Formats: sequence, C-alpha cells, structure tokens
Amino acid sequence: MIIEIQCLPSPMGTPEDPHAHIEAAIAVIQGSGVNYEVGPLGTTFEGEPEELWLLLRAVHEAVLTAGADSSVSIVKIAQGSSGTRTMDSLTHKFR
Repeated sequence: MIIEIQCLPSPMGTPEDPHAHIEAAIAVIQGSGVNYEVGPLGTTFEGEPEELWLLLRAVHEAVLTAGADSSVSIVKIAQGSSGTRTMDSLTHKFR
C-alpha cells in the first residue's frame, strides 16, 4: 500500500518555527520505520496496510498534538491485490 498525505494545520506552526506542526507529522512517519519521501506538497510512505492505517491516523493527529488549533488532511491511497506497487516502481523512470 502507498499513502500520500498532505496535512494542513492551522496555524502551520509557531512564530519561532513556522513549520512546527508539519514537522511533527513528518517526525511520526520518520519514527515508524516505513519507507517514505517528503515532497513539497505532501509526504508519501509505503508498507503493509495494517501498519499504514494506524500510521495515517497518528500522522493526522500529530499536528493537533503539536499545538495546531485545527487540521485538514488530504490523503491519497494506492493499493493493489498483488502488492507489487511501490513508490520506486511508480517513479524510477523519472529519476
């Protein structure tokens, strides 16, 4: 399974760290041990569905735990029955 999430917390961060709430969400993904890639408009990660469903919730909630007043998450999910789709298989041609 591959998931891309774009978190849109309000506010985005603090006066001292304008991206603090987004960075909290990314830290949750980093700490999970799954393969991930941070992009300019979202973060993509891949793994087993059972693990990723729980991680998705934790990432969404991380921005609120970090102090955001509210948050909207935009999510894309790709999953196939064969499990052969990977981030690399979808992007290697362009790298």
